[in-house]
Amino acid sequence: MKDLDPTYIQAPEHRRDSNFIPNQPEEIRVIDLSRLDDPEDVQNVIAEIGDACEKWGFFQVINHGVPLDARQRVEKTVKTFFDLPREEKIKVKRDEVNQVGYHDGEHTTNVKDWKEVFDMYFKNPVVIPSSTDPEDEGIRLVYNKWPQFPSDLREACEEYARHAEKLAFKLLELISLSLGLPKERFRDYFKEQMSFFRINRYPPCPRPDLALGVGHHKDPDVLGLLAQDEVGGLQVRRRSDGVWFPIRPVPNALVINLGNCMELWTNDKYWSAEHRVVVNTTRERYSIPFFLLPSHDVEVKPLEELVSPKNPPRYKGYKWGKFYASRNRSNFQNQDIENIQTDDFKVVKE
Repeated sequence: MKDLDPTYIQAPEHRRDSNFIPNQPEEIRVIDLSRLDDPEDVQNVIAEIGDACEKWGFFQVINHGVPLDARQRVEKTVKTFFDLPREEKIKVKRDEVNQVGYHDGEHTTNVKDWKEVFDMYFKNPVVIPSSTDPEDEGIRLVYNKWPQFPSDLREACEEYARHAEKLAFKLLELISLSLGLPKERFRDYFKEQMSFFRINRYPPCPRPDLALGVGHHKDPDVLGLLAQDEVGGLQVRRRSDGVWFPIRPVPNALVINLGNCMELWTNDKYWSAEHRVVVNTTRERYSIPFFLLPSHDVEVKPLEELVSPKNPPRYKGYKWGKFYASRNRSNFQNQDIENIQTDDFKVVKE
């Protein structure tokens, strides 16, 4: 086997075979959203979503309303972009200041990922904090970057993202109802949303036993919607026992996962699951996630309706924008220290 750049090498306890049991029975729930058209089945769908959010923090949806042709158009145009020479792609390379565009050096938990990505914010421009300093109330605008070729990449991405955002808010309403809350409970948190859209390419890897496409992590967002191709590689850590479990591709389905914001808002009732991506030696893999993020000035803390004397708040609150800015600094280099996590705000320890 070829030598691997040491910056990609995972610690033994985090490699693909660690705490992974192959050939497990299928457990990640697949929910058909067309059942919402049947008034007698709506409550069943809501209950199934709530159960999946509590046990796994992951589920898949079919008949979700995001057009297949919009997804296929993104896949086609972005493949053209990723096939360009690197000197062309880095003309729209992202950096620590403007975190949109192309990137091929992302780190997850301080180890380099075996992938390249293209990022765009849903709102253009997006409003974000100007620094990580808690006392600095300054804000700035960030604009998306687009390559000159392929010329239709922007249009394809923006069209798909509009469909994904619509579905994200529909799912957010269903999750709210599953908690016994009004369906619009979370809506005001997104007036200046920082949501973003990403395309991942995972090339064949000479040492998939040592590297990962994405290292183990939890998403800091509210909700993620992922389109994955038929190659597979996404794994989730089961809440009940910590075993890694594959999320097998389902044709035309979207993988839904809860992020840390939802875990905090629900005071740990719902789960933000650790997940990772394994790679292989022969096939490239593409995935398209849409991450629903709140406005920069939103304070993330347990909802008053979900805490009580018997279930006190398990976290102190934090400002979303400052947390996001601090967390993203570690995406660009190994900082030799653990990046900021929501567990740092926990006041009730396990």
